[in-house]
Amino acid sequence: MSDSYFPVGPGLGMEENFLSLDDILMSQEKLPGRAESSLPRLAVLLGQGAGSAESVPEGSKLEIPLWLAKGLHDSKRRIISVELPKIYKEAWRTVFSADANVVDLHKMGPYYYGFGSQLLNFENPENPEIAQTDSVCFLQTFIARFRRIMDSSQNAYNEDTSALVARLDELERALFQVGQKGLNDFQCWEKGQASQITASTLVQNYGKRKLAEVDG
Repeated sequence: MSDSYFPVGPGLGMEENFLSLDDILMSQEKLPGRAESSLPRLAVLLGQGAGSAESVPEGSKLEIPLWLAKGLHDSKRRIISVELPKIYKEAWRTVFSADANVVDLHKMGPYYYGFGSQLLNFENPENPEIAQTDSVCFLQTFIARFRRIMDSSQNAYNEDTSALVARLDELERALFQVGQKGLNDFQCWEKGQASQITASTLVQNYGKRKLAEVDG
């Protein structure tokens, strides 16, 4: 009998895991950019024309899906250039530093943390600053929001949390769900509705992945 399916987690840092649905969806997120040379037969794909044979002229401003931007990026040939999305620029880093909880991350980018780490795949004059500043910014933002997320997940039993969850990025939503499930399981155990407390699915799946890596 085959093992039951368990969700595959996203990759770490600049690496993607294409067995992960989250990473597949994240790869569809778009980056602002510019065509540094003519791009044959890509006009329709990039929303620049109607015919499949049309080319994107050099100098055109683009909105490029992450997967395509990574495929076109070449350090030796200037095919495309990629710009920072506005939420990762200095103005927004200031907002996060002031109060990270006021930002609707899902509206600004549902994969804020994972997508931000992907930006280091592209040559950009701001990359050294992104690598240093954004790593600190990501961590501070995550810590500031994590406390509120977990507090809410533990203190909102049987309450409507849709307004809070709607503002979370996908990683934060997963953490919130883990917190809610843990609380629900504990409440059931306290009432005698469960025979024992078991490890969360997230922990169990992580253990399976580590065992698979060792066996491989």
